[in-house]
Amino acid sequence: MSHEFDYDLVIIGAGVGGHGAALHAVSCGLKTAIIEAEDMGGTCVNRGCIPSKALLAASGRVRELRNAHHLKAFGIQVQQVSFERESIAAHANNLVAKIRDDLTNSLKRLKVETIRGRGRIAGPQKVTVTSSTGEKTITAKDIILSPGSVPFVPPGIEIDNKTVFTSDDGVRLESLPNWIAIIGSGYIGLEFADIYTALGSEVTMIEALDQLMPGFDPDIAKQAQRVLIAPRDIETKVSTLAKRVIPGSPVVIELADAKTKEVVDVLEVDACLVATGRIPATQNLGLEAVSVELDRRGFIPVNDRLEVLVDGQPVPHLWAIGDATGKMMLAHAASAQGIIAVENICGRSRIVDYRSIPAAAFTHPEVSFVGLTEPAAQELAKAEGFKVATTRSYFKGNSKAIAEGETDGIAKVIYREDTGEVLGVHILGLHASDLIQEAANAIAERRSIKDLAFTVHTHPTLSEVLDEAYKRAVVAH
Repeated sequence: MSHEFDYDLVIIGAGVGGHGAALHAVSCGLKTAIIEAEDMGGTCVNRGCIPSKALLAASGRVRELRNAHHLKAFGIQVQQVSFERESIAAHANNLVAKIRDDLTNSLKRLKVETIRGRGRIAGPQKVTVTSSTGEKTITAKDIILSPGSVPFVPPGIEIDNKTVFTSDDGVRLESLPNWIAIIGSGYIGLEFADIYTALGSEVTMIEALDQLMPGFDPDIAKQAQRVLIAPRDIETKVSTLAKRVIPGSPVVIELADAKTKEVVDVLEVDACLVATGRIPATQNLGLEAVSVELDRRGFIPVNDRLEVLVDGQPVPHLWAIGDATGKMMLAHAASAQGIIAVENICGRSRIVDYRSIPAAAFTHPEVSFVGLTEPAAQELAKAEGFKVATTRSYFKGNSKAIAEGETDGIAKVIYREDTGEVLGVHILGLHASDLIQEAANAIAERRSIKDLAFTVHTHPTLSEVLDEAYKRAVVAH
């Protein structure tokens, strides 16, 4: 520990990224403080991953128990299924409280000092904390910025947090509208469409781009529409802009052609969820005190070591992690960045391998991916002069999936034709979020599909879906 400073490390923001960084810093012997103005655990714990997964778990049970045809195949009959919205909401709230308490207690147990208030850079290696009791300045040898993100609300959309709301309010499940419009068809929109349709709501999904699920691999998006959207009470509108949204009873939505911006229809619905992505919470961080400028989208510029940059050069002893960097807006990516930033602070040089960080949508069935989509892989191949190949396998041929009666699904592996290096894996199907980790590890190690085809997978398990894909690739070549 340096005696010139109050702390070895000060972290601004106690979300998953800041928490992970703090725990690792303590294990490395650093005297650490973490500054948080709002709820410990940030978006993930309080308004994101945790409560939404609780809602998906409960609503998924309702969907399964109401699927009489599916249960009949097992010889099971359920006469009537009912639920209490308030109890499902309470399940999510209770889980949030437990995880938040666990996170807070882990910091206390390891003697990380928690400072309540709003932190901002006051100069090199200085942070000012403003709270209800006043203002104080502390010093630190190193500072990590982890301010997170907030939902993006496009112009023309008015939020009242009751009839028109973002995921921040949606996870509280304060009502179950008969008809809800969801603006956006990314992870958040898909998961909420899953929740609402399972609990009996009609959904209209509005997407400004010309295809649903634009961030996903095209093959997976196509399959997901067949499995997650078409059979359910979901109407879809693509190339459509929610030009104006007016809260009330009903909610009035002016729909415009995404290209011409001309109003083409008016919807009147019971509620509207705005799921148009997230933007960095990077205002009022005091970055001007160290001459740092945000990029045009509001993200903090960093390199792969997570050092904050000015004109491409690192600012000494200043680091940034998580959503605010704009690299991958995922809780586990933030946590990985936090650990790597601390490693670099301790002089053990490391960089983040973003290609090997997986992601998932916890729909029923789930969608997951790691690495490149096929279009992105083709772009890389063109630039570097190699050929891309793909292989697919299907859940309908998997013994465990057949036993579960859950045979909708596909695994797609994208790889280099010459070396066999795996570039991307995309899965839609039962437990896809768990299956993707094997592929993420393979990409992290830059494994070849030629080697993976000879690894042994437990039978009968869903992991054999990937085993089948690997083997098909080797047979094809």
